[in-house]
Amino acid sequence: MNTKHRKVILVITLCYTVLIFYFMFLAFGRVETTDRMTGYTFLFLPDGFFRLPDLSDLLHPTLMDAWALGNIAAFIPFGIMIPLLYRTSFFRYMILFIMCILVLETVQALTLLGSFDMNDVIQNSLGAAVGFGAFRFGFRTKKVWRNIVATCISAIVLMIGIWGSFGIIDKAFTKELGPFVALNELKNSGINPSAGTKLDSFQIGGQNVEPQYNAYSTEGQHTVTYTYTLGKKELYLFLNFGIPNQEDAYGSLSISADGQEYLSTSAEDPSDEPGMSSIYLQGANELTITLEGNARIWDVGFREMRYTWNW
Repeated sequence: MNTKHRKVILVITLCYTVLIFYFMFLAFGRVETTDRMTGYTFLFLPDGFFRLPDLSDLLHPTLMDAWALGNIAAFIPFGIMIPLLYRTSFFRYMILFIMCILVLETVQALTLLGSFDMNDVIQNSLGAAVGFGAFRFGFRTKKVWRNIVATCISAIVLMIGIWGSFGIIDKAFTKELGPFVALNELKNSGINPSAGTKLDSFQIGGQNVEPQYNAYSTEGQHTVTYTYTLGKKELYLFLNFGIPNQEDAYGSLSISADGQEYLSTSAEDPSDEPGMSSIYLQGANELTITLEGNARIWDVGFREMRYTWNW
């Protein structure tokens, strides 16, 4: 590379650095929001940096989708231009780059023009690494334009590779809702195993209700408690509740787990439409459902949060 080319690359690098500084410290109305900041924000634990927008997200992109991709793509040019200006190894280059990003993120937080976010540090560093890799693959000849084209293609291929890898990792370590499991399929704690298995239809608020999985009532008593062992699972509990039209207009429902109440409701009007509820339970072991009066619940079950590889 001759001196003229080197000067041009240096000017481009300086201009691009100023542009990055602008977006990091001045863009997106950062200056206007400083007077509303109440303290410094330091996020040292990375969270969700593997979450890049997938193909379906790109059809309806959001600001966060663009931000995630931009955090990587915006720093690819540094991985190409710095090695062109200075002979350096990948390890030395990445150490220096990470140190610079850590300083910039700290300045962002201390000046209240942003936050220190470890996610940004990781994503920016990945962009710089992609650029360096593209440079190594692309600049192999003395023909400048051929090198530029090869570097651009290499950067795109590496970005696609990271995109795909991140998608696999994010999928592997993100919990999703498992299949619906009816509550009466669980081991019951001292309750008649047939509880909840009567699926007779009834009417609530003028609507005909036909339970598909189970139906619970007080069975002619004033108060009945059902207790199930969940096994300390992370799950969402789903249920429907109401008072049948032909019965007295009074009933209440209470749901608790390990002594903590999550739902308490009552109904005093038989014309009310059926109610639906979902409850998030994290690590709960013993589930307790208490019915009073003529309250009835049906199709009670849960969907457990699981990793895809644990299904």
